[in-house]
Amino acid sequence: MKTTLSTPAAALEEQFGRRVAARLTAGNLDLTHEVSERLRAARMQAIANRKTVPQLRAAPVVVKSGSSAALGGGWGWWTRIGAVVPLVALAAGLVAISVMQDDSRTDELAAVDSALLTDALPPAAYTDPGFAQFVQTSASAAAAPGAVTTP
Repeated sequence: MKTTLSTPAAALEEQFGRRVAARLTAGNLDLTHEVSERLRAARMQAIANRKTVPQLRAAPVVVKSGSSAALGGGWGWWTRIGAVVPLVALAAGLVAISVMQDDSRTDELAAVDSALLTDALPPAAYTDPGFAQFVQTSASAAAAPGAVTTP
């Protein structure tokens, strides 16, 4: 029985299998009857227990009809909405984070401004270089042990 094989690798496998079978058949003549019967029984058992190769089935064909695929069940616009919803949620989250950070910065600046305006010193004192020197010397004098500060 001759078969035509489509690939060179399959042809090589077939040739190797035939050579192994010929070698085993040639060695079979030297075996005793008991050993050949045991080999025949093992061969029959192996054939009975072999795994069958699953048959490949053809893939289903999808036919587009109108706005939905025949096997898709009409999910065309639902999948588009499902793809857009996470993007909209991401954009909304980024806008919300930006607004909250701006509000937080505004609150911090308002707290600093109100502290400056309600303080006993005028705001111009904070820009005076001599005042900065006074604050530094007062802070170092207060940190020195045994220093007495007057109110």
